[in-house]
Amino acid sequence: MYYSCLTVICDAEFSEILMAEISEVGFDTFMETDHGFEAYVEMENYDKTLLEAVKGKYSQQTTLSFSINRIEKQNWNEEWEKNYEPIIVDDRCLIRADFHNIEKKYPYEIIITPKMSFGTGHHQTTYLMIKNQLEIDHQNKRVMDAGCGTSILSVMAAKLGAREVEAFDIDEWSVSNGAENIEVNGCSDVIHQQLGKLSDFTFEGKFDIILANINKNVLLDEMELYKNLLQPNGLLLLSGFYISDIADLLREANPLYLQEVRRDEKETWAALLLQLR
Repeated sequence: MYYSCLTVICDAEFSEILMAEISEVGFDTFMETDHGFEAYVEMENYDKTLLEAVKGKYSQQTTLSFSINRIEKQNWNEEWEKNYEPIIVDDRCLIRADFHNIEKKYPYEIIITPKMSFGTGHHQTTYLMIKNQLEIDHQNKRVMDAGCGTSILSVMAAKLGAREVEAFDIDEWSVSNGAENIEVNGCSDVIHQQLGKLSDFTFEGKFDIILANINKNVLLDEMELYKNLLQPNGLLLLSGFYISDIADLLREANPLYLQEVRRDEKETWAALLLQLR
């Protein structure tokens, strides 16, 4: 049997949404690469017109390359496992899949099977978020995870002692995958997960910590919403943007009394910790 393999080269911030869009075209197996991802489907069982429409839509927003090849059937799980390595954050948190056997023990361990969802710890922004969470007191805190993806940040918050985590994502696949990761990490009693975007929900009470690893435009659009949902002196941890974007984010945050506590960088990516004063 043969498969169609779609190779997508794109900016990292567009990988998640492109995978979601391409899954609607008919592709059902995905594997992340250094420059984007590969998508697979049996034979040519996908809608070529819809695929071209997806390419046209996102080519206007980012540099994008699609290429299709026919390949023989493979053991996708075996291929994926060969390319998925565990991640160690700051020598304190091990992020691994359930098939990894790691003898060394770390203070925190998170099991993540990402499937199509963004947030394995491999991307610089997820790494930065986890690294900064390790420096924040989560004990008995109420936390929001906006755009939760695999729910890795929610799980980290729960393991750091949060009493309650509200998590949500606009991607149905992410919510399904996140639920699996929440359960396998034993955090179901702490994390409440929903499908939708921030403006869809009404929350009773405010949050001590808000986590948002999304793209720059969404962060700018939702900055005031985050501010309105934070307790006085509450913390807002942001990533999903480049170092060069920091000035724009602070320009939006400062008039809202969200002041910079610290910033962190990894390669070209950045994280910002803000506090409501």
